[in-house]
Amino acid sequence: MNGARAGRPSRSFGVTDPRRTPGLVVHVDYAIPRRGIPASISFKRWTEAALFAARHRKPAELSIRIVGAREGRALNRQYRDRDYATNVLSFPVELPPGIASPLLGDLAICAPVVAREAREQGKALRDHYAHLTVHGVLHLLGFDHQEDTEAARMEKLETGILAKLGVPDPY
Repeated sequence: MNGARAGRPSRSFGVTDPRRTPGLVVHVDYAIPRRGIPASISFKRWTEAALFAARHRKPAELSIRIVGAREGRALNRQYRDRDYATNVLSFPVELPPGIASPLLGDLAICAPVVAREAREQGKALRDHYAHLTVHGVLHLLGFDHQEDTEAARMEKLETGILAKLGVPDPY
């Protein structure tokens, strides 16, 4: 998912405070027009907050692709056997044994689903993007919510991260 698509260049940002998350690179690729979608620097800030809270202090690189409903649905169908577009999909990198890399993986965030959910739930659109970015990054780090105890741990971490970003509890 990394790279320029739909005539829009991907953007990469380094860390503003190297003591927080050294060597952070976030590639943001807008596969649809960017109107109403946060800037790349916001996705980088939310990613950095998630990594810092999860105590990830190693170099990290990931890609975030903002997709439309058609691509979101196709990805969800291909990778999860679910025939609908969902808000965020996480694709953790799977490296062969013995290979070290800062790559964490990719996120696909479906803009129309995010916008619809924000409207339906009465949330600020920017806050919902922040939440889904944090949620997706935590998945890339191995957090999950399949079991109740895992879900409670992940939600607690998310709400703490978001509070520090000035975002209200999404739950």
